[in-house]
This record gives sequence, C-alpha cells and structure tokens, in this order.
Amino acid sequence: MSQTPIEFKGSSFTLSVVHLHHSQPEVIRQALQDKIDQAPAFLQNAPVVLNVSALNGDINWKQMQQAVIATGLRIVGVSGCKDEALKKMIARAGLPVLSEGKENRKREEAPVMEAAPPVMAPVAEASKTRIINTPVRSGQQIYARNADLIVTNSVSAGAELVADGNIHIYGMMRGRALAGASGEHDSQIFCTNLAAELVSIAGEYWMMDQIPAEFFGKAARLCLKEGALTIQTLY
Repeated sequence: MSQTPIEFKGSSFTLSVVHLHHSQPEVIRQALQDKIDQAPAFLQNAPVVLNVSALNGDINWKQMQQAVIATGLRIVGVSGCKDEALKKMIARAGLPVLSEGKENRKREEAPVMEAAPPVMAPVAEASKTRIINTPVRSGQQIYARNADLIVTNSVSAGAELVADGNIHIYGMMRGRALAGASGEHDSQIFCTNLAAELVSIAGEYWMMDQIPAEFFGKAARLCLKEGALTIQTLY
C-alpha cells in the first residue's frame, strides 16, 4: 500500500487542438457545432486545447469560452497566447495558459546545442517502431509512444491508431489514424487502402468526407505542408 494519499506520475494523452481564426464567439460556436455534427462519436464532449495565436484585437474571452462550452467540448487549456492582457483574462477564467511543447524545447535547447557535441539523441527515439500483425478491431486503441506504428493487417471502423511518429497501414484502413500525437509536424501517414474515418497529423485532421475522393480506397501518403494536411498517391 502506498505511504502517501496521492502520487504524481507523468503520462501522455491525445488531445485535439482547436485553432481559432475568428474573434466572434457565435461564428466559432457554429463552426465547432458543424464539425461535431460530422463526427459526434469522435468529438462530442471531447477535451480540447484552444490555440489563439491567430487572434488579434479585443476579444470577449468570457463569451468565447461560453461559445465553445455550449457545443459540449471540454476546454482543458489555451495555447498560442502572446498577449499579456488576454493571458490574464484566461487565467481569471480558471484555465491554464499552455506553452507549445515544441517551442519550449527550442528555447530551452538553443543555448545547450551550441556547446553540445553533434549527437542527436532524438534520432535514436525516432528509430523505435511498434509493429502490429493482427487485425485492429472496432473499439481498440493502439498507441506507439515515442515511436512509429506499423500495422500489417486491417484496421476496422471504430478502431484508433495513435503514434508520436509515423503510421504505416498495410491493410484496409477504416478506422482513425493520429500521427505526430506529441506535436511532431514531420510525421506522416502511409496507407495501402485509405478509407479512414479520420486522419490526423500533429492535431491537423480530416474527417472521412474531407479526404479527396480520388484518393479514397487507394494507396496514399499524408503529410503536413505549411501546417496543412496534404495527400498524394503512394505508388
């Protein structure tokens, strides 16, 4: 039995990041509701981080927060905030102001890298691979932490693949694939037969109806270019 009533442990969770590009709460509420209506099983009551880096000028944060909550989404934090006044409003609303992990690492590592030997430790991590040879059934979630994920079998609708690195699927892909789950924008998704419910790289995602029709059911490769999802034929 533990000697203390609580214990802090590190863990990792996959969270969607909602980038706000409009300062009007009602516009945001309607846009979010439209997305939720497209995939209620995936987005309804989902925990999200709001990224406000694209917002400028005066923002009624209380109304914005209420607009998001009205859709059923659960706000767990706000990122991308550079305005001190807005940070104070967010803090007064009881929400944590988060710093993007990747940006933090760059700031923290910059002075160290000047004096450090040219040995890139992350390369060793990136070489890790988790391989799944059995079918991934509906309701299953497979997470490859700090690694690529390779599935050599089919992935059923309702199943979810999550990897901090790349995802490769060498069978029929009908479920959800979330690569770059820790924020790695260089991650990619490779499918030999793409019919996914959702594909996501570093929080940027497409629902099934957003996948271009000419790639549906085909071998395809997805990656991020200038922060947007792009797709091309694999062969």
